[in-house]
Amino acid sequence: MARTPLERTATGIAGLDNILFGGLPAGRLFLVEGSPGVGKTTLAVQFLLEGLARGEKCLYVTLSETRDELDMVCESHGWSLEGITVVELSQVENVLGTAQNTLFQPAEVELNNLSKLILSEFDTIQPQRMVLDSLSEMRMMAQTPLRYRRQILAFKHHFSRRNCTVMLLDDRSAQANDTQVDSIVHGIVSMEIMPLKFGISRRYLTVKKMRGSSFREGNHDYVIKSGGITVFPRLVSGDHEPSHSRELFRSGNEQLDALVGGGLHAGTGTLLMGPAGSGKSTVASMYAAMAAGRGYGVRYFAFDESTFILVNRAREIGLDFDGPMKSGLLRIQQVDPAEIAPGELAYQITRAVDGEGVRMVVLDSLNGYVNAMPQEDYLHLHLHELLSYLNQKGVVTIMILAQHGLIGPMGSPVDVSYLADAVILMRFFEAHGAMKKAVSVVKKRSGAHEDTIRELTMSQKGIMVGKPLVNFQGVMTGVPRVLGGELQDTADHR
Repeated sequence: MARTPLERTATGIAGLDNILFGGLPAGRLFLVEGSPGVGKTTLAVQFLLEGLARGEKCLYVTLSETRDELDMVCESHGWSLEGITVVELSQVENVLGTAQNTLFQPAEVELNNLSKLILSEFDTIQPQRMVLDSLSEMRMMAQTPLRYRRQILAFKHHFSRRNCTVMLLDDRSAQANDTQVDSIVHGIVSMEIMPLKFGISRRYLTVKKMRGSSFREGNHDYVIKSGGITVFPRLVSGDHEPSHSRELFRSGNEQLDALVGGGLHAGTGTLLMGPAGSGKSTVASMYAAMAAGRGYGVRYFAFDESTFILVNRAREIGLDFDGPMKSGLLRIQQVDPAEIAPGELAYQITRAVDGEGVRMVVLDSLNGYVNAMPQEDYLHLHLHELLSYLNQKGVVTIMILAQHGLIGPMGSPVDVSYLADAVILMRFFEAHGAMKKAVSVVKKRSGAHEDTIRELTMSQKGIMVGKPLVNFQGVMTGVPRVLGGELQDTADHR
């Protein structure tokens, strides 16, 4: 016998519906848990507003907030509760106020009266969606786990007969590690907040349980801004169709292209490493300008520099950023690592690739990217999925990593060289009392490359890559020595 497809109830949050593969199973009881401030009420209101937009009857029962407080939450997002029936704190207080006594336990009278009020409103309205906020108040009234569990079971049986999708909110403040409801509800969505030492707090949600339904596991970042909650599903590269493009992206400089074996292949990630000021961003800008000039979409994520500085530097070395930016082929997006969640950045990249057809992505730099990640282990996994996705899409990814130090051994905030398909190394070295720049390719998986070290110079005439520094040894140490004969000006090797 064929299985009937599971009917879904959209939550009104596109990212959450994506995680749930279409929404919550309809006509079931769900728990949304999290500490105060994670956005449970905001999520619940979005859930009801989605139902209202679909012509469904909606009921909101709040045991801890007044109607005015709810209206303030809605106004901050530009919403209105008009059309949603609200049972608010004053109505609940009237019921409980008439039930105060010293002869019976509160669970015998107050909880019973509250239950009657909720069920009476439910039967009168007969909603398709309902929110009960919050369970901590009921838990305290019940006093015992057995009485509390039986009350939730009674609600579940009553609501299920009307095929109503119910969302229970719980802040877990009444009693620690109380999991009485977990086995009763059909599904659990847990919302967490992790304060960081600087910048915005990181918020993420996890679907802990969803009976008879698949969902995306793991932590999914979300943000609360004017307009509601936006959820960014965890990036899974295997969910995306691979591209088999083998195009070659050139820099526009023959010597540099020769050094890297002709150019950068589509579907590969390249890491530009070196100390500050060694020319990493300039080389990345060359590839970006050339790709945009050929009609490819390019997205440049700038963590460390402003758009003005990047565009002005491009002009100084003869690169055309202005034309592609006006046409929309090249977009430079400034990113504040203290104000963005890792999942949000991944979402912006995937939206640019899937929605706008972007073929080149520049991350300048990974140092700023690291600062957006609270855990280094998480960074490795996140970057791995991101690069795998971009490679499958046939996108050229250029990552810039500033190393610590100027001359001699260099340190890096994070080692991601093993994730890159190609690594281009920049170094300073001394010659004739002047600081010069060297460039070399130390790794390229997608084809052959030169093993030489060349001098890199930048001027108003543009970028110049010299001939191999064959008369030097120890260039990477910063203080090379001459092999046979007098030291010659490196300019002679161009």
